[in-house]
Amino acid sequence: MARRSPVRVVGSRLVQALPVILLATFMVFALLKLVPGDIAVTLAGDNATDARITEIRKIYGLDRPFLVQFGAWLGNVAQGDLSQSLLTGEKVADSIGRAFPNTLLIVVIALALALVTGIPMGVMAAIKPNGWIDKLISMLASLGVAVPGFWLAMILVAEFSLKLNWLPATGAKSFSASPVDAIRHALLPGIAIAAYGMAEVARQLRGALLEVLSSQYVRTLHAKGLSMSRILWQHGLKNVGVNLLTIISLLVNRMLAATVVIEAVFAIPGLGSLIVRGAIQRDFPIVQGVVFTMVVVVIAVNLITDLLCAAVDPRIEQ
Repeated sequence: MARRSPVRVVGSRLVQALPVILLATFMVFALLKLVPGDIAVTLAGDNATDARITEIRKIYGLDRPFLVQFGAWLGNVAQGDLSQSLLTGEKVADSIGRAFPNTLLIVVIALALALVTGIPMGVMAAIKPNGWIDKLISMLASLGVAVPGFWLAMILVAEFSLKLNWLPATGAKSFSASPVDAIRHALLPGIAIAAYGMAEVARQLRGALLEVLSSQYVRTLHAKGLSMSRILWQHGLKNVGVNLLTIISLLVNRMLAATVVIEAVFAIPGLGSLIVRGAIQRDFPIVQGVVFTMVVVVIAVNLITDLLCAAVDPRIEQ
């Protein structure tokens, strides 16, 4: 079967992604309408008259039918305009551009920590299954999955920030201005998110490697006299490459979602804090813009994963 060009693959994935974007943004738009309160009353100020509140609704288009409002928002997005904050008047794209680097740094650190710890744990557990190392790693992995991220975040703050004063407890720094300070501020949030990722990588990699190492061709390689380390690194990890890429893709998406809670604990001005503040203040354009950005990031990560998986194993593309 002939291989499709990368351009056709990307085009196909983008067409498939459009309904996902529409459905996700529509659901968030609809749910925001159910939030108690009226943003027009907040914008009008204290002691505002009914006429003033009605005028505010008309100015911001809040008096129009729901589908008309959603359609107008989609039309603006298609032109590259994510609208403006109802409360501050700042462009939503500018707010997201300022917050996104902080969230991205946390996710990158969390993913790096999860892979650096999870891959060796999964490999060691698969080499000698049911041994004491395997049982210890399985216990740690179960603990990493079970412990809530926000609870771990508070423990990290109490121990490493308040007690030992090693790392800052709140805030964020620009990576371009001071990479060291930026990493120091993002390290504890990254660790809090990485705990689950480490456990998931170790568990999934162990299962995939056990399946490969118990296959017939690996037994043949053993019979030919190849050492376990050579079989593991030249054949085992190569054959679980697609599994590992899939795990990484899922982890990035979950870590991005986890920042909503973790950023609140560490008071980090990222996308998670932005969407929480927008929801509390009923600043609909902010929430819609952040959700749209997150959906686009998730789709982009999945698309890159598909291309990498097809490069590692051409049978997937076919």
